Amino acid sequence: MKGELKASSEYTILIVEDEEDLVRLISFHLEKEGYRVMATDSGYRALELAGENQPNLIILDIMLPEMDGLEVCRRLRGDDKTASIPILMLSARKEEFDKVLGLELGADDYMGKPFGTRELVARVRAMLRRCDRVQPAGKAESPDDSLISGDVALFPEQHLVTIRGEKISLTHKEFLLLQLLMANAGKVLTRDLLLDKVWNYEYEIDTRTVDVHIRYLRQKIEPDPARPVYIETVRGVGYRFKASTR
Repeated sequence: MKGELKASSEYTILIVEDEEDLVRLISFHLEKEGYRVMATDSGYRALELAGENQPNLIILDIMLPEMDGLEVCRRLRGDDKTASIPILMLSARKEEFDKVLGLELGADDYMGKPFGTRELVARVRAMLRRCDRVQPAGKAESPDDSLISGDVALFPEQHLVTIRGEKISLTHKEFLLLQLLMANAGKVLTRDLLLDKVWNYEYEIDTRTVDVHIRYLRQKIEPDPARPVYIETVRGVGYRFKASTR
């Protein structure tokens, strides 16, 4: 079947959380869905497990002993082996600062505690579905699907982005955003459309999530993020990728 997704049992999810009861609860519902689950309460051990096992998704709590989740996220994104693994961040702290900082460090999504397990499973499912749609199992993209504009080149079949021929590390959501913007170069894409196409959730998400990811993406691809030449802000509407004429 075209676009068929992997079986749930083919996915491995790493839970990084120090509340034992919560780990058991999340694990139960994920395993009920057919996912394989690994868990640790240590940020240092999480980095080891992520590098060794390459899980398909990481559920990461901010408040951890020794090394907090924000630092774990930063290190995961700084390592080529783990840079593209989707991260769902959890926190009992309600401050907007925590959410924005987590997204700026590369988390793909954020949930505040307490949360419903049905919603968590739905978000996990949606994040994994987006991964499969970018590069379906067993299906290679055509080389003609590559997108090149100026110094920026995006190759869907390799999940690779280069700037002046040098590989750069993008999170999964950053890659999807850039791919969508480049594929629609010259067109204004609204924040709501970007949320629908990249996050693909059936419930409300703050559009500031898009702004945070765009800001972080600019830091990686723009010569001067303060004066972007590729990703243009269309005030009050959304964003547009400015195709290079070079």
